Amino acid sequence: MNQDNSTGLTPFTLDLTLDETRRRAEVLAALGPDWDPVAALRGEEEAYALLYSGLDAEQQRTYDMLVAAGVLPGEEPGRAAAH
Repeated sequence: MNQDNSTGLTPFTLDLTLDETRRRAEVLAALGPDWDPVAALRGEEEAYALLYSGLDAEQQRTYDMLVAAGVLPGEEPGRAAAH
């Protein structure tokens, strides 16, 4: 059996640029003209703040430990967990 599988192969490329552009246009059309990305982001930030509000002392320590370990995102912009 020939170990060099590269011989006899024909290069094949597929450009998905047009399909990706169409997909993005369809997403925006589905969101509709009333979609406000700034309001949506603001709502997400408010929900995140509410999720971790009202913690007791032990819960707050656990939350702080998880943020420090990178398990939960902190308050910085572009919030994302490190792991």
